[in-house]
Amino acid sequence: MEKRMVKFYSRENNKLALHASSGHFATSNSHINYYIDVTSIKTRVREAKEAAAILSTRVNPMSYVDTIVCMDGTEVIGAFLAELLEQRKVLSTNIHETLYVVEPELNNSNQIMFRDNMKDKIAGKHVVLLLDTTTTGETIRRSVEAIRYYGGIVEKVVSLFSTINGINGMSIDTIFTAEDIPGYQAYEPHDCPFCKKGIPIEAMVNGFGYSKL
Repeated sequence: MEKRMVKFYSRENNKLALHASSGHFATSNSHINYYIDVTSIKTRVREAKEAAAILSTRVNPMSYVDTIVCMDGTEVIGAFLAELLEQRKVLSTNIHETLYVVEPELNNSNQIMFRDNMKDKIAGKHVVLLLDTTTTGETIRRSVEAIRYYGGIVEKVVSLFSTINGINGMSIDTIFTAEDIPGYQAYEPHDCPFCKKGIPIEAMVNGFGYSKL
């Protein structure tokens, strides 16, 4: 798959690019014709800074932000995003005048949870939810539900790549969209044209990478 990878550059910053490989892939909620890889953005410091700079402009400086909840290994970007928001003097209720950057845990039932020592970073806090890629919005739905369960207030949802603009009345601000990937398509598993033609799934994919079948 790596040999088929093609770079697609951000329209806002030509130092920032995602990688994509065409084929027949499956996520936990959909089938897609491109595997989107944002690993370099999440792991390279320089690219993570560039991504954080763009995402920081998506946050209203007059809104409150206390905590950034990072999904799918986006903590490096989250740390830079928190730093930039502090530099912009975004409003916060944290008495120590600095933001929290946290990652939730998945329990044995694949439910999103925060352990007791992390709950005070969520309860009563104004939260920015940060994700890497979004196709159906199911991860966002589950994440927002969990944050609210623990008493958090979701102020903003941002993603590196998203095929949707919002879910359940909540907008999603992103760097890359499906329009940046020519021909990108996501399908309900029961309506996948590849499956109907008998073309096997090449790999299972999620925010951490892929596993070939």
